[in-house]
Amino acid sequence: MSGTDWAEATPPTLEIMEEMARGALAALPDTFAKGAAGIALRVVDLADDDMLDSLEMDDPYALTGLYDGIPLTEKSVMDQPMGPDTIWLFRRAILDEWIARGDIALGDLVAHVLVHELAHHFGWSDADIARIDRWWE
Repeated sequence: MSGTDWAEATPPTLEIMEEMARGALAALPDTFAKGAAGIALRVVDLADDDMLDSLEMDDPYALTGLYDGIPLTEKSVMDQPMGPDTIWLFRRAILDEWIARGDIALGDLVAHVLVHELAHHFGWSDADIARIDRWWE
């Protein structure tokens, strides 16, 4: 048993999970860090109904992260600014997956979700990401 006093432990707050994600951003190789520099990071408990509706999803616990923006491969100098591209991380959904998996550190899962959404910012499809990141194996 580790030195953690589980009787006193509580789930990480939104702020702590954001610190985990910012740590993962800071650890990115320079090649990716430059492209990620202008992205806003938001950590909230769960995706709201509008987000779920836009993805045709019903279960907020099935969505751990979301990239909201125009991928770099589709940006144009003619685009009207619509606000910063944003990566959303959903704390309760991430915690739910972490508990269900039981085989990974929470910080590693947060980093994985963040990097997955960042890949969408770089213009990668889910299929592209799956070829590189065989996370589920």
